[in-house]
Amino acid sequence: MLKAYKYRIYPTKYQKEFLKVHFGACRFVYNWALEQKIKTYQQSKKSISRFDLQRILVHEIKPANVWLKTVNSQALLASLVNVESAFTKFFREKTGFPKFKSRKNPVQSFQLPQHYTIDFDTSIVKLPKIGDIRAVLHRQFEGEMKTATISRSSTGKYYISILVDNEVELPAKQEFTESTTVGIDVGIKDFAVLSNGEKVENPKCGHMPDWPLYN
Repeated sequence: MLKAYKYRIYPTKYQKEFLKVHFGACRFVYNWALEQKIKTYQQSKKSISRFDLQRILVHEIKPANVWLKTVNSQALLASLVNVESAFTKFFREKTGFPKFKSRKNPVQSFQLPQHYTIDFDTSIVKLPKIGDIRAVLHRQFEGEMKTATISRSSTGKYYISILVDNEVELPAKQEFTESTTVGIDVGIKDFAVLSNGEKVENPKCGHMPDWPLYN
Protein backbone atom coordinates (compact mmCIF):
# COMPACT_ATOMS: atom_id res chain seq x y z
CA MET A 1 0.00 0.00 0.00
CA LEU A 2 1.29 3.45 -0.89
CA LYS A 3 1.39 6.07 1.85
CA ALA A 4 2.70 9.64 1.73
CA TYR A 5 4.88 11.22 4.44
CA LYS A 6 5.33 14.98 4.44
CA TYR A 7 8.16 16.80 6.20
CA ARG A 8 9.27 20.41 6.59
CA ILE A 9 12.72 21.11 5.15
CA TYR A 10 15.01 24.08 5.74
CA PRO A 11 17.19 24.81 2.71
CA THR A 12 19.96 27.38 2.89
CA LYS A 13 19.80 30.62 0.93
CA TYR A 14 21.94 29.05 -1.82
CA GLN A 15 19.77 25.91 -1.88
CA LYS A 16 16.61 28.00 -2.16
CA GLU A 17 18.00 29.59 -5.31
CA PHE A 18 18.82 26.17 -6.72
CA LEU A 19 15.34 24.89 -5.82
CA LYS A 20 13.91 27.92 -7.61
CA VAL A 21 15.84 26.90 -10.74
CA HIS A 22 14.40 23.39 -10.45
CA PHE A 23 10.86 24.75 -10.07
CA GLY A 24 11.32 26.89 -13.16
CA ALA A 25 12.95 24.19 -15.27
CA CYS A 26 10.31 21.57 -14.50
CA ARG A 27 7.57 24.13 -15.18
CA PHE A 28 9.27 24.99 -18.49
CA VAL A 29 9.46 21.33 -19.55
CA TYR A 30 5.87 20.66 -18.47
CA ASN A 31 4.51 23.60 -20.47
CA TRP A 32 6.65 22.70 -23.48
CA ALA A 33 5.43 19.08 -23.43
CA LEU A 34 1.81 20.19 -23.02
CA GLU A 35 2.17 22.53 -25.99
CA GLN A 36 3.66 19.73 -28.12
CA LYS A 37 0.78 17.41 -27.21
CA ILE A 38 -1.78 20.05 -28.21
CA LYS A 39 -0.05 21.04 -31.46
CA THR A 40 0.53 17.45 -32.55
CA TYR A 41 -3.13 16.57 -32.09
CA GLN A 42 -4.31 19.73 -33.85
CA GLN A 43 -2.07 19.04 -36.85
CA SER A 44 -2.32 15.27 -37.21
CA LYS A 45 -5.17 14.18 -34.92
CA LYS A 46 -2.63 11.88 -33.30
CA SER A 47 -1.00 11.92 -29.87
CA ILE A 48 2.74 12.26 -29.38
CA SER A 49 4.05 9.76 -26.85
CA ARG A 50 6.03 10.52 -23.72
CA PHE A 51 8.99 8.63 -25.18
CA ASP A 52 9.01 10.79 -28.31
CA LEU A 53 8.88 13.88 -26.11
CA GLN A 54 11.74 12.51 -24.03
CA ARG A 55 13.87 11.97 -27.15
CA ILE A 56 13.21 15.55 -28.34
CA LEU A 57 13.90 16.92 -24.86
CA VAL A 58 17.26 15.16 -24.59
CA HIS A 59 18.53 15.76 -28.13
CA GLU A 60 17.01 19.13 -29.01
CA ILE A 61 15.53 21.10 -26.11
CA LYS A 62 18.33 20.63 -23.55
CA PRO A 63 21.15 21.43 -26.00
CA ALA A 64 19.28 24.60 -27.01
CA ASN A 65 18.70 25.57 -23.35
CA VAL A 66 21.99 25.04 -21.57
CA TRP A 67 20.55 26.11 -18.20
CA LEU A 68 18.45 22.95 -18.13
CA LYS A 69 21.64 20.90 -17.74
CA THR A 70 22.10 22.30 -14.23
CA VAL A 71 18.86 20.64 -13.14
CA ASN A 72 18.45 17.00 -12.14
CA SER A 73 17.49 15.12 -15.32
CA GLN A 74 15.10 12.79 -13.47
CA ALA A 75 13.10 15.80 -12.30
CA LEU A 76 12.72 16.98 -15.91
CA LEU A 77 11.60 13.54 -17.07
CA ALA A 78 9.08 13.42 -14.22
CA SER A 79 7.45 16.52 -15.75
CA LEU A 80 6.83 14.53 -18.94
CA VAL A 81 5.23 11.76 -16.89
CA ASN A 82 2.96 14.32 -15.23
CA VAL A 83 1.80 15.66 -18.60
CA GLU A 84 1.05 12.14 -19.80
CA SER A 85 -0.85 11.38 -16.59
CA ALA A 86 -2.87 14.60 -16.89
CA PHE A 87 -4.01 13.67 -20.41
CA THR A 88 -4.80 10.09 -19.42
CA LYS A 89 -6.91 11.33 -16.51
CA PHE A 90 -8.68 13.82 -18.79
CA PHE A 91 -9.70 11.19 -21.34
CA ARG A 92 -10.53 8.40 -18.88
CA GLU A 93 -12.17 10.34 -16.08
CA LYS A 94 -13.44 13.33 -18.11
CA THR A 95 -11.77 15.77 -15.73
CA GLY A 96 -10.60 19.24 -16.68
CA PHE A 97 -8.24 19.67 -19.63
CA PRO A 98 -4.57 19.97 -18.55
CA LYS A 99 -3.55 23.57 -17.89
CA PHE A 100 -0.25 25.35 -18.36
CA LYS A 101 1.70 26.05 -15.19
CA SER A 102 2.26 29.68 -14.22
CA ARG A 103 5.37 31.15 -12.62
CA LYS A 104 3.04 33.51 -10.75
CA ASN A 105 1.51 30.64 -8.81
CA PRO A 106 2.75 31.03 -5.20
CA VAL A 107 2.84 27.24 -4.83
CA GLN A 108 5.59 25.56 -6.85
CA SER A 109 6.82 21.96 -6.92
CA PHE A 110 8.83 19.33 -8.74
CA GLN A 111 9.27 15.59 -8.36
CA LEU A 112 12.21 13.24 -7.93
CA PRO A 113 11.49 9.59 -8.73
CA GLN A 114 14.83 8.34 -7.34
CA HIS A 115 18.38 9.12 -6.17
CA TYR A 116 17.37 10.99 -3.00
CA THR A 117 18.03 9.81 0.56
CA ILE A 118 16.52 10.29 4.03
CA ASP A 119 18.62 10.03 7.20
CA PHE A 120 16.48 9.90 10.33
CA ASP A 121 19.51 9.84 12.63
CA THR A 122 20.86 13.19 11.43
CA SER A 123 17.52 14.68 10.24
CA ILE A 124 18.98 15.26 6.79
CA VAL A 125 17.34 14.97 3.37
CA LYS A 126 19.81 14.65 0.50
CA LEU A 127 18.62 15.71 -2.95
CA PRO A 128 20.65 15.16 -6.13
CA LYS A 129 22.47 18.30 -7.33
CA ILE A 130 21.15 20.23 -4.30
CA GLY A 131 22.84 18.43 -1.42
CA ASP A 132 22.03 17.93 2.26
CA ILE A 133 19.02 19.83 3.60
CA ARG A 134 17.99 20.05 7.25
CA ALA A 135 14.56 18.57 7.91
CA VAL A 136 12.11 17.86 10.71
CA LEU A 137 11.64 14.11 10.31
CA HIS A 138 8.99 13.69 12.99
CA ARG A 139 7.73 10.34 11.72
CA GLN A 140 9.79 7.36 10.60
CA PHE A 141 8.62 4.90 7.99
CA GLU A 142 9.55 1.51 6.61
CA GLY A 143 9.24 0.42 3.02
CA GLU A 144 10.42 1.28 -0.46
CA MET A 145 10.64 4.99 -1.21
CA LYS A 146 8.97 5.99 -4.45
CA THR A 147 8.51 9.49 -5.85
CA ALA A 148 9.42 12.48 -3.70
CA THR A 149 7.72 15.84 -4.25
CA ILE A 150 9.58 18.98 -3.21
CA SER A 151 7.33 22.01 -2.83
CA ARG A 152 7.28 25.64 -1.76
CA SER A 153 4.08 26.88 -0.13
CA SER A 154 2.38 30.21 -0.64
CA THR A 155 3.99 31.39 2.61
CA GLY A 156 7.51 30.50 1.45
CA LYS A 157 7.90 27.30 3.45
CA TYR A 158 9.55 24.23 1.91
CA TYR A 159 8.40 20.63 2.19
CA ILE A 160 9.20 17.17 0.92
CA SER A 161 6.45 14.59 0.50
CA ILE A 162 7.63 11.00 0.08
CA LEU A 163 5.49 8.23 -1.35
CA VAL A 164 6.34 4.96 0.40
CA ASP A 165 5.31 1.42 -0.46
CA ASN A 166 5.01 -0.28 2.94
CA GLU A 167 4.15 -3.64 1.31
CA VAL A 168 0.89 -3.84 3.26
CA GLU A 169 -1.93 -5.37 1.27
CA LEU A 170 -4.97 -3.22 0.66
CA PRO A 171 -8.07 -4.53 2.47
CA ALA A 172 -10.52 -6.38 0.27
CA LYS A 173 -13.44 -4.30 -0.92
CA GLN A 174 -16.67 -4.98 0.90
CA GLU A 175 -19.89 -5.07 -1.07
CA PHE A 176 -22.76 -2.98 0.25
CA THR A 177 -26.12 -4.69 0.72
CA GLU A 178 -29.31 -3.85 2.55
CA SER A 179 -28.35 -6.25 5.31
CA THR A 180 -24.96 -4.61 5.91
CA THR A 181 -25.94 -0.97 5.43
CA VAL A 182 -27.74 1.24 7.92
CA GLY A 183 -29.04 4.74 7.30
CA ILE A 184 -29.03 7.28 10.14
CA ASP A 185 -31.45 10.17 10.52
CA VAL A 186 -30.54 12.67 13.23
CA GLY A 187 -33.61 14.29 14.76
CA ILE A 188 -34.88 16.42 17.64
CA LYS A 189 -37.26 14.10 19.49
CA ASP A 190 -34.85 11.20 19.14
CA PHE A 191 -31.09 11.60 18.92
CA ALA A 192 -31.00 9.27 15.92
CA VAL A 193 -33.34 6.94 14.05
CA LEU A 194 -31.80 4.03 12.13
CA SER A 195 -33.22 2.68 8.91
CA ASN A 196 -33.82 -0.66 10.64
CA GLY A 197 -36.29 1.06 12.99
CA GLU A 198 -34.01 1.29 16.00
CA LYS A 199 -34.10 4.59 17.89
CA VAL A 200 -31.39 6.23 19.95
CA GLU A 201 -32.67 8.49 22.71
CA ASN A 202 -31.30 11.95 23.35
CA PRO A 203 -28.74 12.02 26.17
CA LYS A 204 -30.31 13.33 29.36
CA CYS A 205 -28.28 16.07 31.00
CA GLY A 206 -28.61 16.75 34.70
CA HIS A 207 -30.34 19.89 35.96
CA MET A 208 -27.98 22.83 36.02
CA PRO A 209 -28.07 24.87 39.26
CA ASP A 210 -29.22 28.47 39.01
CA TRP A 211 -25.80 29.91 39.72
CA PRO A 212 -25.41 33.66 39.30
CA LEU A 213 -23.46 34.79 36.26
CA TYR A 214 -21.38 37.13 38.36
CA ASN A 215 -20.08 36.99 41.91
